[in-house]
Amino acid sequence: MFHLVLIEPEIPHNAGAAGRLALATGSTLHLVEPLGFSLEDKYVRRTGLDYWQDVKLCVWKSFADLKAAAAADAGFWFLSTKATATPWKADFNPGDYLVFGRETQGLPEELIRDAGDHALRIPMAPGGTRSLNLSTAVAIVLYEAVRQQGADW
Repeated sequence: MFHLVLIEPEIPHNAGAAGRLALATGSTLHLVEPLGFSLEDKYVRRTGLDYWQDVKLCVWKSFADLKAAAAADAGFWFLSTKATATPWKADFNPGDYLVFGRETQGLPEELIRDAGDHALRIPMAPGGTRSLNLSTAVAIVLYEAVRQQGADW
């Protein structure tokens, strides 16, 4: 249904959790190297449980390679605490790519800048946390995108 993209993820359990979310929604998980862990890491497998082998997974050398392989009409949405629009205002379509950055640094500034109205942030109460856990952010945005499609599983 959707494509989940983790650019240079650092924490294995976030990749494992994103894999479970991908499987639960019929989506594909894309990991862009370098990874901060091995896909053989016990934490990736533990978080993905016995589902990991069923996850549609693609590993890419670069984001440019992934983007070049995507369908010409594919939409890309970039998640960042530095964006202003929210997922609740986005118009997601099946086949869109939901792009998330590294746990410690987020997405590169140029990706956010170039994304225009396709740069999104998850709203949070002022004075609280700076950001959410990566796998939590993936779940929030992915399920908003799925909700918009009227999935009736």
